[in-house]
This record gives sequence, C-alpha cells and structure tokens, in this order.
Amino acid sequence: MKLSNKTQALQDLIEPAVQACNVNLWGIEFQPQGKRSLLRIFIDKPIVEGENTAVVEEGEEDLGRGIGVQDCVRVTQQVGAMLDVHDPISGEYALEVSSPGWDRPFFQLEQMSGYLGQQVALRLISAVENRRKFQAKLVAVDLENEMIQVEVENQQVLEIDSHNIDKANLVYQD
Repeated sequence: MKLSNKTQALQDLIEPAVQACNVNLWGIEFQPQGKRSLLRIFIDKPIVEGENTAVVEEGEEDLGRGIGVQDCVRVTQQVGAMLDVHDPISGEYALEVSSPGWDRPFFQLEQMSGYLGQQVALRLISAVENRRKFQAKLVAVDLENEMIQVEVENQQVLEIDSHNIDKANLVYQD
C-alpha cells in the first residue's frame, strides 16, 4: 500500500485544499494515460449519529450522512484552482472527486482498522499460499508491524505484509 513518488507528491499538495472544504482526504489515484491523465480524489467525512438536519449551500441538506454532491463540487473547485496555480501534472488531465463508496478502496493501513470482521478484496504483489487475488475476512490490523491478518476458506488465517498489498477494497455486503 505504498504510493508512488508522484502520487505522494500530489497527495501532499492536495490534502490542505481538501481539508479547507471541511472534509477528509481518503486517498487519491493518479493514472497517467498518455496525453490525458486521470486524477481521482476520494473524500470522506464521519457520519454523525443523531445530528439534526441542517440546510447548507444551495439548499442541500446535510443529514450527517457523509459526503454529498456539494462536498464534491467544493473540493473540485478548490483543488482545481490549486492545481491550476501549481501545475504539478504535465499535459491534460481529468479531475474526478467522489466518496469512497460502499466498496471503498484502502490507501493506508490505518483505514482498514475500522473494518475488522468485514470482507475485503485483496490483490497482492507477491503470492501468498499460491494466490495473488482473494476475498477474505479482515481479522486484525497490526500497525506497529505493518501487517494484516485475514481469514480465508476453511478458517485459515493468513498474515500479509502491508507492503505486499497492491490493492485492497472493502467488499459490500447487505
């Protein structure tokens, strides 16, 4: 779950602009694609139980339910203006801003801590137990040793080094 140098530099540049919009930066994906690159920004904010409904900008209601359309619009405007000034991406690029969604991708090990007991989809760099892709139940997150434990079929528990994780997503279950 290590970011490339370019992605890390973009994240460091973007994070203050996102926080200025009163939301948290969940993570970013930067995909250089020839002449037109893609910069995808995921934003999140905590869900506040029992919070009263408040009408915010342009009539949108804030129900304490996480990210809304206006949050994405504000972040797009703020980050877009900041990128125009600093110009860290050469050539054309598309900017997308959204919530992480139900099948949220994980960008940092700390993010996984809130999802213990839930199913995650993992794509590994090097195979573990002869597999690089699998779904498993997240059993433990060890921040100190940078490891996770997952339970796969037959209740087998695997330890996976976070540096071996290429991609990790929550698996939506209703």
